[in-house]
Amino acid sequence: MKKFFIKICKIFGFEIIDQNEFISPTLNKELNEDLSIFNEKSIVLPLGEVKITRKVNSILIIVRVNTEIEIWDQNKRRLFEKPKLEYSIRSIKSLIKSIHLCQSKHQNVIIKTIILDDSSEDKNLDKIKEIIKDVDGKIISLDTKKFETKIKKQKSQETFSNLASLLQSFEIGKEIGEDLIFFVEDDYIHFETMLEEMIATYERVSSQIGKDIFMCPADYPYLYMNNEKTNILIGNKRHWRTISKTLCTFLTSRKLLDLYWQNFSKNCEDRHDPFEKYINEIYKNEFCISPLKSLSVHLTNVNSSYGLSPFINLKELWDQNK
Repeated sequence: MKKFFIKICKIFGFEIIDQNEFISPTLNKELNEDLSIFNEKSIVLPLGEVKITRKVNSILIIVRVNTEIEIWDQNKRRLFEKPKLEYSIRSIKSLIKSIHLCQSKHQNVIIKTIILDDSSEDKNLDKIKEIIKDVDGKIISLDTKKFETKIKKQKSQETFSNLASLLQSFEIGKEIGEDLIFFVEDDYIHFETMLEEMIATYERVSSQIGKDIFMCPADYPYLYMNNEKTNILIGNKRHWRTISKTLCTFLTSRKLLDLYWQNFSKNCEDRHDPFEKYINEIYKNEFCISPLKSLSVHLTNVNSSYGLSPFINLKELWDQNK
């Protein structure tokens, strides 16, 4: 009778929880395992399941890289005080680890990676090529000349190049992105579970609210500097909070990139204060969330409110990505 009942439940799509044995007979899993079925249902105890109506099909990851400039627009040193190349290398290494883990669990999701490089030396690019050789990725060189009529003249070439790099990354996403697009800067180190958690939470939250969203992988200190109200959500394996600001590392859909293209384009026309002014305006109308605790850490100066996420073993994360 028990076996028959389990079969009937499977036919109708119901899941059974045996709290005495701490298992789910219909899923054939222990309750401390991942009970969700990607692109089908998201299950979090004791909240039950969310039917996935917004499935994730592909992700285009665009990484903006500059291995020469220590900290753009500042005269400070980063945590650990290493050359910029060291941060770029460890950042990309951690990203590749996260891609491999996500791909091993969700083989039907297409993941492509583009490195958009700004004036790195050939020897540095060779190191990056070696790191990305095991993923579907390629390196594109930034062409600043094509933006001379689109971006206002800046006080420094570094600022102009940064704006050009950001605009070219948005244009690449608009041109070849299909489903989700993840814009990433090269001074973030990512936890291995970052990408898996991002896409599983994306489909869960988007399915619940019935629309596409924005996601930031980092829990920034500046989010706690004022008394701004927030909502706490349940993601795939952690809590998430609603936010109204991000830097230039975030994930969204091609649909939202197209819908708010004027904001993305305008943000790159000049140096604004804050730098992400017109991107942040989008969040007045759209859902944007970041994780608690952080899935990625922005390795800036130790005193920067835009950098190191709280309650993270930073040295351990740094050492894991040598």
